Amino acid sequence: MNHAITITSLAILTAAGSLGRTLVDAVNTNRQGVALKGYDTVAYFTESKPVKGTPQFSHPWMGVNWQFASAENRDLFAADPGKYAPQFGGYCAWAVSNNYTADIDPGAWKIVDGKLYVNYSKSIQKKWEQELPQRIEAGNKNWPGLHK
Repeated sequence: MNHAITITSLAILTAAGSLGRTLVDAVNTNRQGVALKGYDTVAYFTESKPVKGTPQFSHPWMGVNWQFASAENRDLFAADPGKYAPQFGGYCAWAVSNNYTADIDPGAWKIVDGKLYVNYSKSIQKKWEQELPQRIEAGNKNWPGLHK
């Protein structure tokens, strides 16, 4: 009987903790409603560096605007957004692996197995990279419960 009460109590506490969490939007945006702080997500893959996009080359996806440095990059993204969009909606990968969200520095990034991950800062990026497989696995597990 005590065992059943303990399991039920634990389930109630877990559910209550989840109810108190504020879920974030599925895509991290700046105050202007632009994803990835206006950086060109395709450029991380094609130029191996962060490149600022412009409103001239924007594309709406998942209810937000994404900006690109060129029409070519915009069109690549439009054809296959899931290939280029950052993981965890563009929130800090370290934070998501720890079951919360945080903003990002577009200069703190890494492509792992063809997927883009961004982090809060370069120092957090280094911590995240030290346990890369475990952090990605934890992030993948936590992310569905963190966003709307």
